[in-house]
Amino acid sequence: MPRSRINGNFIDKTFSIVANILLRIIPTTSGEKEAFTYYRDGMSAQSEGNYAEALQNYYEAMRLEIDPYDRSYILYNIGLIHTSNGEHTKALEYYFRALERNPFLPQAFNNMAVICHYGGEQAIRQGDSEMAEAWFDQAAEYWKQAIALTPGNYIEAHNWLKITRRFE
Repeated sequence: MPRSRINGNFIDKTFSIVANILLRIIPTTSGEKEAFTYYRDGMSAQSEGNYAEALQNYYEAMRLEIDPYDRSYILYNIGLIHTSNGEHTKALEYYFRALERNPFLPQAFNNMAVICHYGGEQAIRQGDSEMAEAWFDQAAEYWKQAIALTPGNYIEAHNWLKITRRFE
């Protein structure tokens, strides 16, 4: 049974009803509709912390989805799961792939910056200040891109850039 039929959460049920209505009235191919169904089920599983199930749904959505913009969001969500699992290298790979298809995803730039900032903090703990600076510089570049796309967002990142004199 599709996840959208078993979810008990009011918001998820409402989203599922609206999504099902849209799937019926918007002129799309059956493959695109099926891809969206997998994507929707992946988001639902992800929101409940069922990452393995979410990944299965996202991979199936990727197999069916042909639109680069829609694929970018699937890839982004896969990156989120890998970030949550501490698999930062994999997460970065998926964020890069998402940005190749849609360079206007500030949240992908932000998440990449967070991962790089974390790498800088880890390098400091290991006593490698040179490596830490490289990580922090990379984080700054990603945050600048996120801020350029959404100037009012990422206030903490903006402040960090100013404090560390990395903001141009």
